[in-house]
Amino acid sequence: MNYNLVLSISLATLAGLSTGIGGLISVFFKRTNKNVLSLLLGFSAGIMIYISFIELYQESQTNLCGIHGPVNGKILTVLSFFFGTTLMALLNELIPEPNHPHRARKLKSINDSGVSAGYRSREKLMRTGMFTAIAVTLHNFPEGLASYVSTMKSSALGVSIALAIAIHNIPEGIAISIPVFYATGSRKKAFFASLLSGLSESFGAVIAMAVLGRIISDTMFGIIFGAVAGIMVYISLDELLPTSREYGQSNLSLLGLLLGMAVMALSVIFIF
Repeated sequence: MNYNLVLSISLATLAGLSTGIGGLISVFFKRTNKNVLSLLLGFSAGIMIYISFIELYQESQTNLCGIHGPVNGKILTVLSFFFGTTLMALLNELIPEPNHPHRARKLKSINDSGVSAGYRSREKLMRTGMFTAIAVTLHNFPEGLASYVSTMKSSALGVSIALAIAIHNIPEGIAISIPVFYATGSRKKAFFASLLSGLSESFGAVIAMAVLGRIISDTMFGIIFGAVAGIMVYISLDELLPTSREYGQSNLSLLGLLLGMAVMALSVIFIF
């Protein structure tokens, strides 16, 4: 079996299952280190933005211009990029605001809201956790596609994208596990709810392999790379950076962003 094929599915699965890390943080540690999480989310955004514009967008434009000419190639690249951003915007519209997986959550804030007083909101909390898990599934599917396509083109690029996605999946695990934990009182159920929700990432990679594997071409690669760049930029600007600022101070968010870009810039010089 093709090495890159196995690696792409493995990376997508590991990145998706990192939601379980968020579940562990929320149910086994009574509080999260907000500053560290803020820095990590900014770092993830930096990696995603740098890869999107320096690697993916350029790769898309090079492929499409080489086949369709400089003018039509650039037009297709731009259209592909904004198709990716539009796709993510539509997915976000399907998700009710209270169940959005990228909103900052803290155990204390939920406990203080009256959950501990009689547990009258158990059913509502459980429903919130399940809706959030569905929202995470919707979010993770295109991320699995991004991981698969990137790894098939370059294993080093695929590892970098999988790392960024894994970091940004941590708040998703927190968002799922907290309401499930307070609704059921079970750490095990809360952890597995967050862990299993990440499997949609590998499902997205498998679907991409099954569908795209038969029709992949340089034009298709170019369009997909452009769309993936749009998806990752949207995730970074609409979800990661705002959430990073909610968890910590804005200077930590910016520091993480710049560190993520710097790490990717150095990796391009010494690794790629």
